[in-house]
Amino acid sequence: MGALSHIRVLDLSRVLAGPWCTQNLADLGADVIKVEKPGEGDDTRHWGPPFAKDEKGQDTSETAYFISINRNKRSITVDISKPEGQEIIRQLVLESDVLIENYKVGQLLKYGLDYESLKKIKPELIYCSITGFGQTGPYAHRPGYDFIVQGMGGFMSVTGEHQDFEGASPQKAGVAIADIFTGMYASTAILAAVVHRDHTGQGQNIDLALLDTQIAVMANVASAYLCSQESPLRWGNASPTIVPYQTFPTLDGWIIVAAGNNGQFRHFVTTGGQADLADNPLFSDNPMRVKHRKELIPLLEAMTRKKTKAQWISALDEAGVPCGPINNFKEVFENEQVLARSIEMQVPHPSAGSIKLVASPMRLSKTPVELRLAPPTLGQHTDEILKERLHLDPQLIQDLHIKGIV
Repeated sequence: MGALSHIRVLDLSRVLAGPWCTQNLADLGADVIKVEKPGEGDDTRHWGPPFAKDEKGQDTSETAYFISINRNKRSITVDISKPEGQEIIRQLVLESDVLIENYKVGQLLKYGLDYESLKKIKPELIYCSITGFGQTGPYAHRPGYDFIVQGMGGFMSVTGEHQDFEGASPQKAGVAIADIFTGMYASTAILAAVVHRDHTGQGQNIDLALLDTQIAVMANVASAYLCSQESPLRWGNASPTIVPYQTFPTLDGWIIVAAGNNGQFRHFVTTGGQADLADNPLFSDNPMRVKHRKELIPLLEAMTRKKTKAQWISALDEAGVPCGPINNFKEVFENEQVLARSIEMQVPHPSAGSIKLVASPMRLSKTPVELRLAPPTLGQHTDEILKERLHLDPQLIQDLHIKGIV
């Protein structure tokens, strides 16, 4: 039994931040019901290719995006724009501990599905709202997108090649970090609210914003500005305070070298047959290497290009120099450590036969994470949930289908 097997979650969220949160809760054992629009579903159901392939190697309709964030959930289709659909949601709320949504501010009010309306029928309800800019402030009604928030929240100002690099420009992350971190914060906030409810019997409203989150996770970079009032610069893959601490080209790819002290620097250049660099007064200690970065780095790059990535990793590991490869995803999933940790998982799927998923990184000794359910097809569990939770008879369920309510 998962640690949260006693918790029921009604998930009215779409795309990434909300589903990432509810997948975490589902992985920990919560019974998550994903509410989707009939005939359409979550936007990410249409964000392909790539698609999962069936047993014949043909594309299914299940996108890689959707299946990455919706395992261990059940899907029900409900048209919340219709009174009958709204009543189904209210009845499901009575059977739930948590509701999570990411509609525009005020949008659910017109359906009577906002927090103030629902807490009247379920005072102990934990209601989590995720938006781009929060429920208050002059931007509250703006739509929020991860890419825009990465720019607004300062992340892109410190990401990308250094300003002196030809063609340099601010860059976003390769994955939607504002969405994902917001989902992680939402998971934590919901668990805190569950503990509070268990102690007091009181529910509460949780207001999470992508912009708030993006600024918060800038951590020491944001703190550096607050302490100095100087905006940090972009440094690409280099460090502003340690040299060499960056990526280097090899014969067949890239490696990362993090020489944090003089001994590691000496071992690095000695391994590359350039021990004289460690004796050069310009590079004698880290402050000097930082000062003379422009002279040193081209010399090191010429050195690292003489061996392959594997040769460098092996030699530097033996020399005690912190280093690592920059793997593509084929290399990631073939890595011996990744294989040993069983990060890649496979689960039966109703349309694809089976699909591969990335395992949850949460390892609990007493209540381990379990892969119970494949990411659901659209409305896969509608009839099951209406019968199980609301005790509707088959004829009434059929009538709801005919009317387009579910």
